[in-house]
Amino acid sequence: MGPRNNTYWSDARNAFTTLWTGLIITLRHFWKARESRAPIHVSQDNYFDQKDGIVTVQYPHESLPVPDNGRYRLHNEIDDCIVCDKCAKICPVDCIDIIGIKAVEELGKTSDGTPKRIHAATFDIDMGKCCFCGLCTTVCPTECLTMTKAYDFSEYDIKDHIYSFAEMTEEEITAKKADLARFEAAKQQQVQEPADDQSKKPMGSAKPVFKPRIKPAAGTSEAQAQAKELMQQKMAAKKIGSGETTEKSAKPKIKPRTPSGPTDDVSSKKSQPKPVIKPKKNPGK
Repeated sequence: MGPRNNTYWSDARNAFTTLWTGLIITLRHFWKARESRAPIHVSQDNYFDQKDGIVTVQYPHESLPVPDNGRYRLHNEIDDCIVCDKCAKICPVDCIDIIGIKAVEELGKTSDGTPKRIHAATFDIDMGKCCFCGLCTTVCPTECLTMTKAYDFSEYDIKDHIYSFAEMTEEEITAKKADLARFEAAKQQQVQEPADDQSKKPMGSAKPVFKPRIKPAAGTSEAQAQAKELMQQKMAAKKIGSGETTEKSAKPKIKPRTPSGPTDDVSSKKSQPKPVIKPKKNPGK
């Protein structure tokens, strides 16, 4: 390294100048901090005009305004909830716990007209696990689950971050479960009764034969075709009652006739050899 041009006194002068400049900036801020900035919303026109003053607010007596689209603590409007369980299924951190009980009949309707058929026995949201992704509010069909502007919900115990929105008591839950059990038992009994009646019928009973309806020919009327069909059904019923089979009887085999009488002479003649006729000799020669 080459020799330094700065001397001891020049380094001291630079250090003093730097400290004095920083001290002047600090004193200037102290002077301007005699007044505080007004806590106005960022959407107001004069928000950026306030360049000087104290920005610290006296919380909790005073707080900064929160935007309307702020996504913070979750809230469920339980009267509009249909307990579809979509929010719990899509939650990536499993912070929503839902237990539903099927109702015997329709409970009512939500504010948008959707029928309610499930009781909300448990609907808990653990905000200590929530990652504020907003997926649960997106899939909610009735839009009863929303993210509010409440950003300060700090607690001493982490268990206090579990927010319960279900309004049913333990007695009501037990009663609704008993009603559902009785309804399912009665429904199962109604399903089993026709099966029992079917099993009590005698085995081997002949089923009625249903023949296809005969279409009327071009020259016949509809009434004639129906009468003909009715006569065929009566004839079939009589045959079944008398024990006769409806199968067609086999046609008798026709044996070929064996030739007799003159045919024997013909066959015997055919078997005999023909006589050989010799030419006559001429006596005059």
